[in-house]
Amino acid sequence: MSEETNSGGKPGAPAGEAELRVRRIQEKLQQLLRQRDLLLKENGKLREELRQLQQDHTDHATRLEQLQQQVEILKATKASMNEEEKKALERRLGQYIREIDRCIAMLGE
Repeated sequence: MSEETNSGGKPGAPAGEAELRVRRIQEKLQQLLRQRDLLLKENGKLREELRQLQQDHTDHATRLEQLQQQVEILKATKASMNEEEKKALERRLGQYIREIDRCIAMLGE
């Protein structure tokens, strides 16, 4: 096989073929650069979303802790209440428990 029948940019390949290969490589490079830019943008968005979710998680954990502390305080004061106050307290505790459950569900997402 002679060098002039070889293709693929090897010695003896026609100059037009080499230019075509270079053009294809440049097009692929441009495509890869565009794809890289898109991926960098997506990565930035995902990092921001992750940061926000972590902040939400921290906020919910703090709120959950506050609610648990309130429940403990209310349990301690419940013994010195009359029946009406106890029922009102039980309603409030039910609301707190529902909110705690909601927070736990959000944390689980």
